Amino acid sequence: MERHNFKKLQIWNDAMNLIDKSYSFTGNLPASENYGLTSQMNRSIVSIASNIAEGSSKSSNKHFVQFLETSLGSAFEWETQLIICKRQNYIEEEPYEDLLQDIKSIQRKISNFIKKLKTKKS
Repeated sequence: MERHNFKKLQIWNDAMNLIDKSYSFTGNLPASENYGLTSQMNRSIVSIASNIAEGSSKSSNKHFVQFLETSLGSAFEWETQLIICKRQNYIEEEPYEDLLQDIKSIQRKISNFIKKLKTKKS
């Protein structure tokens, strides 16, 4: 199997762009959320890109897929935290919808990449 250069993967670049947006957003959450939503959202958004990068170093598609699945789980975790922010009125509708669209796009791309890798021989 040829290893993937994670820096050239669109899903990694999309995740890195969303990290920037997420940090900007969480920096404006109430101070009472520093050890709650702020910390959790930052950890889960970083996990998306980090697992893509780490998985790209693996010697088989099967192992890469395991890391992509972890990345996908972190993407759903971050989406849930974003929904919590909306329910707590920490975010207005328009930026919420923009971030929601971004994370759903990443989820789709990771899912499609997993499907693609599963059909290839390792």
